[in-house]
Amino acid sequence: MRHAFGIFLRTPAKTYLWSVIAALAVSLCAVNQWLPESQRLFTGDNWLRDHYAQLRAKDLPEERLALIDIDDHSISVLGATPWPRERIADLIEKLIADFNVRGVALDIYFEKQQDTVGDQRLAVLAAHGPVVLAQAFDFHKNKTTPARNGQLIGGVPAATFSQTDLAHMAQATGFIANHAGLGDARYIGNIGFVPDQDGTLRRIPVQTRFDNKVYDALSRVLLQCCSGRKTDKVFGSNSRFSDVDENGFARVDYSRTLASYEVVPALSVLQGTTPLESLHGKYIIIGSSSLSLADRVPTPLLSSTSGFLVHAQALTTMLDEEEGQHYVKWPGRWIALLFSALTAGIAVFMFPRFSALANTLMLGVASAVWMVLAYLVVDHDMWFSPVSPLVTNFFLLAVAVPFGWQTAQRKSRRLLGTLQQYVAKAVVQELLRSDLKDPLAPRQLHVTTLIADMEGYTSQVENLSMEEAANLTREFLECLTAPVLEKGGTLDKYTGDGLVAFWGAPLPVENHADLALDAAIEIVRNVRKLSQLYEQQGRKKIRVRIGIESGIAIAGDFGSSFRSIYTAVGDSVNTASRLEDAARHFPHDIIIGKGTVESSTRHVFQPLGERLLKGKEKPTTIYTVEVML
Repeated sequence: MRHAFGIFLRTPAKTYLWSVIAALAVSLCAVNQWLPESQRLFTGDNWLRDHYAQLRAKDLPEERLALIDIDDHSISVLGATPWPRERIADLIEKLIADFNVRGVALDIYFEKQQDTVGDQRLAVLAAHGPVVLAQAFDFHKNKTTPARNGQLIGGVPAATFSQTDLAHMAQATGFIANHAGLGDARYIGNIGFVPDQDGTLRRIPVQTRFDNKVYDALSRVLLQCCSGRKTDKVFGSNSRFSDVDENGFARVDYSRTLASYEVVPALSVLQGTTPLESLHGKYIIIGSSSLSLADRVPTPLLSSTSGFLVHAQALTTMLDEEEGQHYVKWPGRWIALLFSALTAGIAVFMFPRFSALANTLMLGVASAVWMVLAYLVVDHDMWFSPVSPLVTNFFLLAVAVPFGWQTAQRKSRRLLGTLQQYVAKAVVQELLRSDLKDPLAPRQLHVTTLIADMEGYTSQVENLSMEEAANLTREFLECLTAPVLEKGGTLDKYTGDGLVAFWGAPLPVENHADLALDAAIEIVRNVRKLSQLYEQQGRKKIRVRIGIESGIAIAGDFGSSFRSIYTAVGDSVNTASRLEDAARHFPHDIIIGKGTVESSTRHVFQPLGERLLKGKEKPTTIYTVEVML
């Protein structure tokens, strides 16, 4: 038997088959490596790089620069933004005259003249002082009407660069610049960027082409402004910023944790409470972390990062390179391809001879070794695909493992992909552990439905700009969504200015009524806090209306072959909607049905009598619950 098996292994057909499998596995790595990043067959590169960035980021104080933050506290004390230009001028003058900083860059642009004196002072500072103003280029190629706002200034004639250099620069399609009164500024830097498809900011245009001129990024101009000498027109080969993608964007090297940067509130500078020596001789970037200004972006280090911290990371890299920490380019694509070829060669030898467990273990070890090697390579090649050798390993693994294992993984991926849009992570994990054949199929369950809406949404937004209305809606929905997911609820849908959520599906939950009530109370608290903040800013008070009812409903994946959604339908769901609508007639934010009261075990309710709800033939007994701040 063993002899016959050995002869079979030595047959040319079998050897050829394993060679073909190995070649296919390696070719997957090669194709993915040499395709442009935006066209790669397999995703995951950015995810892996983000985690490497988090591991590599040093918690080392950055003593060469500081950030002046127009934060929420500064705004609450000195008034809402945009601040008067005189105040901005005061801030800059204090930094230069009192703190003797090296230079100041503003991650803010001024499209319109607001006050003559303030704008004149800013113009003088920009024309004669170590001050870098900002303008933002637009890089969206599919816009029918590209942005053309303000007066674009600065730039170097493109004719002074070679065609090769120009080909490696980002091409802008429009801009948002300062008003003409600031047209004599000596230094101006680009703060425009394009996030990746997942919204994360990983790369910036360090040099931008537009209308036969080349413009530098804010961080580089600040370095030029304060270094006492002009930097080279084009980054050298030993700079990270010379290694760009097909669109001319350089990857930001998030080498420091965000805690490494000294962030000083603008209020403390203006009031003179910041020690003079803390900012002396430093590069300064002025920006804002205020949620009201919406200048926050996801980065590999944090899901919500102030925009001026990205410029700070770029400036840190440039300062490091000036101090001799040069970028050494490695052939990352070839390293990945050779590693995949080595793994495939070992697999061709092992797969016919060893058990599936041993082969799986070998591929696991190879993947772990590659993860360590890729951690080193990503610091020296910013555009190769670190995931591609793992794709090779996964392909080989698919040949060795049973089909049943593949089927189980496919089911898990589908379930995760669908349910992560609606339910808390803990619920998804519990579903994966359950033995339900089809957990998304419609089932009759006892659920508690919560429907929340903003009172008077139309009157709230009718006098707001589109951006202000969008910010109000987003902040309001954040107040609603977090408690639902924290309490294990299933998010059914957003209703413009509200949401529908339920508990008890897709998995039954014994205390679904109490969890829904806990979420409702937390929602009211969140909205009241947000309303207080708005009222302090002179804006209208906001109020949430919530209806809650428990009962039998059919929950499952409903829809057509074109589109489906996981939702719940039934009389209790309709009643919750009617209760939310009835809340407009009561001073109470939460109106509760009898079914929820009977299902609850740990809440105290206040009866509100009976009310004939829309669509009901008989009056319904309604209740509320007290919300303590």
